[in-house]
Amino acid sequence: MASVGAPTGGETGSIDALKRVRATENEWEARVAEAKRAADEAVRRQRDEAEAAVRGAQVDAEAERAARVQAARTEADAEAARILKDGERAAQAAARGDGKDPADRAADILRAVLAGFGIE
Repeated sequence: MASVGAPTGGETGSIDALKRVRATENEWEARVAEAKRAADEAVRRQRDEAEAAVRGAQVDAEAERAARVQAARTEADAEAARILKDGERAAQAAARGDGKDPADRAADILRAVLAGFGIE
């Protein structure tokens, strides 16, 4: 049987190699942890930037929508005013009897026809 005693020279080298391996593992674990923290921070920063960009786009879209709605209202109001004015003009003409009957405009029609013959 082998006795358990003081380590021999070969065993000391193995312990030193194991210590170096463990130190290298610790160093790489620290590097991986730092890289993970940096990646997490980059993802968080990009997410925040994307959310800010979306919020900005929503604000811009809402402003554009409001401007277009206002322009459409203005255009609709102008169209309604024009239609109302045309309707009032037509109502006044109807009340006066203008153009209801061709006989009412006989003189105008006769003048237009005879003008083609050089007769007035």
